[in-house]
Amino acid sequence: METVAWNDFEKVELRVGTIVEVLDFPEARKPAYKVKVDFGPLGTRWSSAQITKHYTKEQLAGRQILGVINFPQKQIANFMSEFLLTGFADNNGDIVLAAVEKPVPDGSKLI
Repeated sequence: METVAWNDFEKVELRVGTIVEVLDFPEARKPAYKVKVDFGPLGTRWSSAQITKHYTKEQLAGRQILGVINFPQKQIANFMSEFLLTGFADNNGDIVLAAVEKPVPDGSKLI
């Protein structure tokens, strides 16, 4: 594992946001959703997320997540992903979302 300097960590904009819309993404190579997240004063952004194994669209609405919002946009099929939705792989490699334990204001930065 490589060590990073504190100022490198500070450059990563890991922010909390609330999922406001979830759409199917049939054009993706692997099963995924298009997820729209409200990051409060930082606005709303879309991401593609391969989280269909553990979550239905209905379970995701209103849920707070952690996202990296200062990566460049990435094209996935015919869709531009505007942030990275974070999570952890389970024993099968399926993604479990990283989330906050209690509600915090959208746009809050991980410190």
